[in-house]
Amino acid sequence: MSKTVKIIAVAGSARAGSMNKKLLQVAVDGATSSGADVTVVDMKDYPLPLYELDTEAAGGVPENVKKLKTLFKDSDGFLIASPEHNSSYSALLKNVIDWTSRATEANEPPLSVFRGKYAGIMATSPGALGGLRGLYPLRELLQNVGVTVIPAMQAVGQAGSVFDDSGKIKDEKTAKGVAAIGENLTQVLQKIKA
Repeated sequence: MSKTVKIIAVAGSARAGSMNKKLLQVAVDGATSSGADVTVVDMKDYPLPLYELDTEAAGGVPENVKKLKTLFKDSDGFLIASPEHNSSYSALLKNVIDWTSRATEANEPPLSVFRGKYAGIMATSPGALGGLRGLYPLRELLQNVGVTVIPAMQAVGQAGSVFDDSGKIKDEKTAKGVAAIGENLTQVLQKIKA
């Protein structure tokens, strides 16, 4: 029997009604149907100041950074959906990674919450490319902090017409492709933990 894997799901948008939150949920459903224990983290619940050393020096590490690091550390992998901002991932997502990648405890190795983890990535946007241009720099960033990104990724264009009123993807083929990101990540992690 496969061992249960723990996955953290994060959207690089805190906006209410975010299309990337909806997209992420489809991948989450794919992961849970494959046996993963998935925790969806809404960044609206973890507001952070813009990362810079003076903030940390003046007030210490923000409590929300500590909470996020605990969640991230206890996971085996990540599902990440990010809007594309000027051909890259969102500033919100970069800020989260910048804060949580820091060593904040004595003898803590840098990048400890990311090294050795695996991730599946996806994006959606109103444009035809669906945020595809932002996925390549996101893949590079994650790999640079020690995360192995599974090969398959999904970009879904025309986000305004992709989802129905309940937040589900209308097109069955597209829905299966997004769900497969969660399924594939779960299967990889199950094999590693077996």
